[in-house]
Amino acid sequence: MSPRTPVVVNNLETHRHAAAFTQEELASRAGVSRQTIIAIEKGNYTPSVLLALKLAKIFKTPVERLFRIT
Repeated sequence: MSPRTPVVVNNLETHRHAAAFTQEELASRAGVSRQTIIAIEKGNYTPSVLLALKLAKIFKTPVERLFRIT
């Protein structure tokens, strides 16, 4: 039996909608491109620890609420 690959659960889009931010607004606040936000929301890109912390600060929430590994 092979070990299970960890999955990152991403709640960024949920938080973004709750805060009424567009992808462009969030990208600007986080200092990244809109394409980066899109990729994170789609699960195609896992943000660095620094970016994850920055996003958590923007939403005033613990980083564990935005991203967690299952």
